[in-house]
Amino acid sequence: MTERPVVLDLRSVTAGYGARRVLHGVSFALTAGEVVGLVGPNGAGKSTLVAVAARGLAPSAGEVLLDGLPLTGYARRALARRVAVVPQGGELPEGFTVDEVVAMGRIPHAGFLRGPTPADEAAIEAALRRTDVLDLRARRVETLSGGERQRVVLARALAQDPRVLLLDEPTNHLDVRYQVETLRAARAAAAHGVAVLVVVHDLNLAARACDRVALLEAGRIVAHGPPAAVFTEARLRSVYQADVRVHAIDGVPTVVPGPLT
Repeated sequence: MTERPVVLDLRSVTAGYGARRVLHGVSFALTAGEVVGLVGPNGAGKSTLVAVAARGLAPSAGEVLLDGLPLTGYARRALARRVAVVPQGGELPEGFTVDEVVAMGRIPHAGFLRGPTPADEAAIEAALRRTDVLDLRARRVETLSGGERQRVVLARALAQDPRVLLLDEPTNHLDVRYQVETLRAARAAAAHGVAVLVVVHDLNLAARACDRVALLEAGRIVAHGPPAAVFTEARLRSVYQADVRVHAIDGVPTVVPGPLT
């Protein structure tokens, strides 16, 4: 079997905010065609890692490579053609329709000065369908619910047709159906060769959606690999400081709380 190429590579990355370090020498790689879940307790550094991977935060030590080249060497537009980000609580510009917002994902490819090409229109249509917002395309974004807005943010990212898709808690504010659909969209992107990193709080969603998971604790990756190898009772109890049980359902590790009384 052909080995998947590394697309995004964090090498001994240390990063934080001012004097406060959040990540401590993190090394982590994403390969084409896989979904990797980033999990860990609140404050572990998950969003900081996503910010570094997206060049939204410069590391104080270490480096990030994209397709073998330093992330810092890419022009802004060239980077936007390769990396798409769905941040927590992604903001949408008011006064635009869903269709117009999703079309903004094509700007790195087309710019502002020419109309959409057939390739642009096909990418927009596919993104609307994959996130199940096609019937909302004429709605103004300020009329949408929180869950609908989150799906539109994802659609805009998918329309970019990126090499790397970074999703920071994309299932927030979504009911079970759309949590599943969102992660199916992530897997569909991976099936087309995209390297996907998704921050997930729900360990059971991560176990079912991800090829690998990386468990972050206090700014360090303490385990990574297939969910069944990472999600052990002893490790989760230690990292989350909670009494949990791990059972296999359909061959997938499933995490449940211990007694509540």
